[in-house]
Amino acid sequence: MNSSTVEPTLEEKVENLKVENTEENEVEANPEASTEEKKKKKKKKKSGKKKKTVVPITNFYPDEKYPEGQIIEYVDNNNYRTTDEEKRYLNRRLEETKWNDFRKGAEIHRRARRNAKNKIQPGMTMIEVANIIEDAVRTFANTPETKVAGVGFPTGLSLNDCAAHYTPNAGDKIVLGYDDVMKVDIGVHVNGHIVDCAFTHTFNPKYDGLLEAVKAATNTGIKEAGIDVRMCDIGEAIQEVMESHEVELDGKVYPVKCIKNLNGHNIGDFHIHDGKTVPIVKNDDETKMEEGEVFAIETFGSINGWGFVLPEGECSHYAKNSGADESGVRLNSAKELLKTINDSFGTLPFCRRYLDRTGQDKYLFALNSLVRAGVVQDYPPLMEKKGSYTAQWEHTILLRPDVKEVVSRGDDY
Repeated sequence: MNSSTVEPTLEEKVENLKVENTEENEVEANPEASTEEKKKKKKKKKSGKKKKTVVPITNFYPDEKYPEGQIIEYVDNNNYRTTDEEKRYLNRRLEETKWNDFRKGAEIHRRARRNAKNKIQPGMTMIEVANIIEDAVRTFANTPETKVAGVGFPTGLSLNDCAAHYTPNAGDKIVLGYDDVMKVDIGVHVNGHIVDCAFTHTFNPKYDGLLEAVKAATNTGIKEAGIDVRMCDIGEAIQEVMESHEVELDGKVYPVKCIKNLNGHNIGDFHIHDGKTVPIVKNDDETKMEEGEVFAIETFGSINGWGFVLPEGECSHYAKNSGADESGVRLNSAKELLKTINDSFGTLPFCRRYLDRTGQDKYLFALNSLVRAGVVQDYPPLMEKKGSYTAQWEHTILLRPDVKEVVSRGDDY
């Protein structure tokens, strides 16, 4: 298999995504300078500093043609696809619409996560962290209509033994700590084509072994994925790589476990999970990937845990069920809330903070009634064993007719 990573594009134009410099350097370099001199230098430096701002992505791509991700040729019985003229023609037709939407979303994702990595610091509240990411996505997308482009699902910021499905609700007081392991799961969509891509963010290097194991497992899943490939074969390969790792943490050695009831999945239009799952452990699922499908290849690993998760805690994530029967909704407040959900999100996942942004107030009873009626599905936090640590890495891949494209790949991971 031949693979190549796309070179960073327009790198010189993304200075707006670098962390703002703090006010030191020249003043601290001369500790003997008088207090008055220090003040003058600080004032001069501050007044001359250019503020870094996030701007719409179309400023960088006025022609609305976005760069490809990592291109990987198919292998084995898929070799003919690389050279087959019919496949190349079909790919060109699709490329004009669907693939370009994914590439736009991926470019927004790369810039939003770079911005986040530069700004996130210990001591921030989780709401501050979420706002940094989501405000950047909205600004890059540059549309007031959330169903046209923007945030594809609530930003996951799950900490430590929480593996997935946590984002802060209004009033959340949790503060990010130096020793926390945070899964950052960001969704970006363009015309309902969702880029689902995640990384694990830490400050303390003692967790590096865990992060490396899970990243290697995800890259294995990407390598194995392809048209007509069976899910069971992908899961077995991922597990073999993940569980070949051991991690030393605080003087103890732990095996890395696959969190077996968390999976990758295929992505549909306006649907983050579209029916197929990509397991991360050995299994008997002989379902095959198909040409033209889009998959989120994601793996989760844990140390000092069970190797599985359970739903627990206050819910933040929700999504309207596709094709749900709305006739059973009787409560007027629930009907009003459902109209807001339909108008603002459709079947895109949302969270309570997003309802707050629409102007909804005191909606929790109505929201719970929609859940009970089966119109909306709730997704509570997914928790590993207390005291464990979990990590996640994820990329979105496009199974184009002639090649496999890791559309969300960047120079960071």
